[in-house]
Amino acid sequence: MQEHNASPLTDFIEYPPEEMLSRSEEFYQNIKRRHSIRKFSNKAVDKTIIANCLKSAGTAPSGANHQPWHFVAVSSQEIKQQIREQAERHERGFYDGRAGDEWLNALKELGTDADKPYLEHAPWLIAIFSQKKGGISIEEQNQNYYVHESVGIATGFLINALHSSGLATLTHTPKPMSFLNKVCGRGDNDRAYMLLIVGYPAENATIPAHAQVKKSLKDIATFLE
Repeated sequence: MQEHNASPLTDFIEYPPEEMLSRSEEFYQNIKRRHSIRKFSNKAVDKTIIANCLKSAGTAPSGANHQPWHFVAVSSQEIKQQIREQAERHERGFYDGRAGDEWLNALKELGTDADKPYLEHAPWLIAIFSQKKGGISIEEQNQNYYVHESVGIATGFLINALHSSGLATLTHTPKPMSFLNKVCGRGDNDRAYMLLIVGYPAENATIPAHAQVKKSLKDIATFLE
């Protein structure tokens, strides 16, 4: 193995098999309560909670540990309004036919349309950006590797952290998303990856029946023993 500077692993915790089984089941029962919603309360969420969840996302593995992501957390009502206006403008074109019939038919079961009031109503929007160049310090401009995969994993960490903190989320990917660079003040090195809506569910929040149908373990996994 190639020599490299390293430290001993000291913070790994090995649990007894019975506790491992219990913890795995508890995690599953908790995470399956996570649902994408489209009706948010405007109840405030402390910035420190969002910051802790973003720090959790920052621990995700990444290609060469370059951490090719940047998160812009928006609570400004003015900026949220700008994001909604731009997103809905693009979404109208999407739902007016740019997406194609097959895609639009697939979305019908979720009841989505071009109106996105939650972009203003939710207390936080988190714009997630991937970065083409970087390194383990922000001054570096090296080639980043496995960018899409790395940012996807970090986004999963973030969604899990927000859910575990007691918040609801919705992933939103308006097409195109390049307007987020200007609204969020990001440069050419950043590419908008996803917009995450964060807050408490509104009292009348619902979950589409279609979204509650999950494939069984036998349909999503294969064990080769």
